[in-house]
Amino acid sequence: MSLGEPREHHASIGSTNERARELAEEGAAHGTLVTASEQTAGRGRQGRSWVTPPDVAIAASLILREFDDLLPLRAGLAVADVAGPSALVKWPNDVWIDGRKVAGILVEARGWAVLGIGVNVAVDVAALPPEAAAVAGTLGRDPSELDATLSALLSALETRLDEPKSATLEALRERDALLGKTVRWDGGEGIGAGIDDTGALLVQLPDGTTTTLNAGEVTLSV
Repeated sequence: MSLGEPREHHASIGSTNERARELAEEGAAHGTLVTASEQTAGRGRQGRSWVTPPDVAIAASLILREFDDLLPLRAGLAVADVAGPSALVKWPNDVWIDGRKVAGILVEARGWAVLGIGVNVAVDVAALPPEAAAVAGTLGRDPSELDATLSALLSALETRLDEPKSATLEALRERDALLGKTVRWDGGEGIGAGIDDTGALLVQLPDGTTTTLNAGEVTLSV
């Protein structure tokens, strides 16, 4: 069964991830997709809100019963593939264009996984709440391109989920938004030094040593 089949679409919903989680618990098949034209209570990592205005952004949650620990990074790469050559993956779960966030990834795993993806396809950034507008970007496409962009994303995601880890890691290193950038987290500050073979972030510390950050343990700012 292809990713995105079956698909449950809502004109408006609180959270596509929440609905997908309900379906997963009820036994929904691998590849089941929940989408919404508007999402009123979307969430990102660390409980942050994710704003999805009506009819201008992808709000999608996919149920997966086969996945690995690189899932958030594979998903970010798939979004970047569709967004274009200037798109970079900001470890562990965002996609940036020109330093602004155009997409966010949220994975909830409990034996199955719910992969939530939000993409600003045709969002008017200036119309967003100030907190969101300060960091948000957009693909700058027409609202009529939403469905085509979603279809392309699902196709790219199938490719990325099926490829060897080594191919994913190589592609990530080519699109690493944090490479050479100052990275701050709860435990300190350093310079992004790449991604290791497990998908963890490498950071060079001020004393010249390198530390490894795992996605579940830190909140980053740059």
